Amino acid sequence: MSELVLVKLGGSVITDKERESTARPAVIRRLAGELAEALAARPGLRIVLGHGSGSFGHVPALKYHVRQGIVPGGEWWGFAETGVVAARLNRIVTDGLLEAGVPVWSAQPSASARCKGGQLVSLNVGPIQSALDRGLVPLVYGDVAFDEQQGCTIVSTEELFGFLTHELLVQRVVMVGEVDGVYDRDPLAGSADSCAVERIPRITPASYARLRAQLGGSHAVDVTGGMLTKVQAMVALVADGYVRRVHLVSGRREGALAQVLIDEQDCSGTVIERGREG
Repeated sequence: MSELVLVKLGGSVITDKERESTARPAVIRRLAGELAEALAARPGLRIVLGHGSGSFGHVPALKYHVRQGIVPGGEWWGFAETGVVAARLNRIVTDGLLEAGVPVWSAQPSASARCKGGQLVSLNVGPIQSALDRGLVPLVYGDVAFDEQQGCTIVSTEELFGFLTHELLVQRVVMVGEVDGVYDRDPLAGSADSCAVERIPRITPASYARLRAQLGGSHAVDVTGGMLTKVQAMVALVADGYVRRVHLVSGRREGALAQVLIDEQDCSGTVIERGREG
């Protein structure tokens, strides 16, 4: 059966977020191979890919406060530098996907994204739909964008995905991160007691209200918010009926991405779906 899935390769897994502009090429190649495997196993599977900026775009974006905008008469250098660095990582990811046999086509978000007050209000989705119609795998990424109120901002992959779910018939979202789902506290925080950290296997819009206080931010530099922001965005998509299910899995666990794409009932990691309290 035909299915359209949005897949995000998190910046935390494809880069070393503790080291500026440092990609993880071996991880990128393996994940690219898993995507190729899933596409071969399911001929009806269509994928829109996205990736975060990790230690590439987030560092200059934080340095120059790009997400907050440019004041009148301010310096636009930070906007330009952030866009260039984000595109540099995108080229690394694109090359890895092509080498694995994935027919990827990269779509630069800043070329058409327009924002107002830090919120994405328009994006040219036509080329992405055309790419899907031709059997290609469109690839978007966290990028800079012009903003009619504050000059500029940053558009995260989650925000792009949110917009795309309103324009395309998306069935599922798969978020590939460094850890295997959502935990009651940051399992990567240096002070965390690893024995006390528990994975949350299932989240519903109802249970999210209770879990919200437990979810913290990222343990490394992230100008678009940590785990709380990402989960909140995905819960909203499920609650509003734009997607059936969201999977959050680890890109460090070999085979996890291929498995969840091939079997939509896979329950590893954390699943966000509508349902009774759970």
